[in-house]
Amino acid sequence: MAKQQSLLKTIFSYVGKIADERDIDRLMILLADMGRDLISADRCTVWLLNHKTRQLWSKVAHGMDRVVIPCTTGIAGCVATSGEALIINDPYNDSRFDKDVDKRTGYRTRNILALPILDGEGKILGVYQAINKMPAPAAFSRQDLEHLLLAATYTGKALDAALLQEEIEATQRELIFTLAEAGEKRSKETGQHVKRVAEYSYLFATGCGMSEIEAQLVRLAAPMHDIGKIAIPDAILQKPGKLDEDEWGIMKTHSELGYEILMHSERRMLKAAAVIARQHHEKWDGTGYPRGLKGDGIHMYGRITAMADVFDALGCPRVYKPAWELERIVSLFKAERAHQFDPDLVDVFLKHLDAVVRIKETYKDEPSAP
Repeated sequence: MAKQQSLLKTIFSYVGKIADERDIDRLMILLADMGRDLISADRCTVWLLNHKTRQLWSKVAHGMDRVVIPCTTGIAGCVATSGEALIINDPYNDSRFDKDVDKRTGYRTRNILALPILDGEGKILGVYQAINKMPAPAAFSRQDLEHLLLAATYTGKALDAALLQEEIEATQRELIFTLAEAGEKRSKETGQHVKRVAEYSYLFATGCGMSEIEAQLVRLAAPMHDIGKIAIPDAILQKPGKLDEDEWGIMKTHSELGYEILMHSERRMLKAAAVIARQHHEKWDGTGYPRGLKGDGIHMYGRITAMADVFDALGCPRVYKPAWELERIVSLFKAERAHQFDPDLVDVFLKHLDAVVRIKETYKDEPSAP
């Protein structure tokens, strides 16, 4: 009874953490930690199976980076292929054991327990693998297998849900970038522009202390900043010279148009994109558009994307101007601190200028065809 209570206590201590985790790598570490604690193993690994490439990959717990191996390799590969659980208490005398891993790491594997992770339809998602029963020289038992099976069953459900959510979010990201790129191409911009704005926005968001989750949200939403331009006539969007007063009035409507396109969604990502589309031309001193918002009245998402968009607009050639040199852009940002831009964000920009330049170099526009 005491052992059962301890088992339940361990499971419940992880359930809340696992339910709240959305990052697949961190989720796998939590699941590995749960398995390790359930059966008193030295370490556990949760492997995911890529059915297309026939590879297993894992963000391995306890200080190791992601590892990718073929399904034909080692005990995990054997379990992924056969679907059968294995208890091996003498791995160096088992031909299926890959001794090279121990040679490379200096770790000594005494015993292994591995079993398949199944989804709701019984399809193999991956492999749960525990190494070295503790304290040494203890061996893994059938009871350990039953306990790890509890973790594997829960893991299958958690990973199934997480992978589905990841697929949905990946689809959303792809649609957002595709739609954003379509809008930019109408104004003779390249798809790299929206990627650069996304990366600058993420850099500024993390630099000002925003949480990783929220900074990632800004990164995903920022590419939609100019989506309202799809409703602006080509004669204005692609005009090589300066716009006249009437044309400029029409151009400025793209902020509200973008907001109206996105505002009805209940998706957090698109709600953030709606805010960005509407506010990325507002200015810290209240002289921006469309609503003349001022200071903290401008949402942080809008303030961040405004800086990212202006930097990219100045640093790259447009139909109406050549690219500015970096020194000239930096001088402008310093001059516009507390005027056009949030002063704290300008400080972040200056502090991370080297990273800004690296992003610009990483996502260069490809040369136009002659």
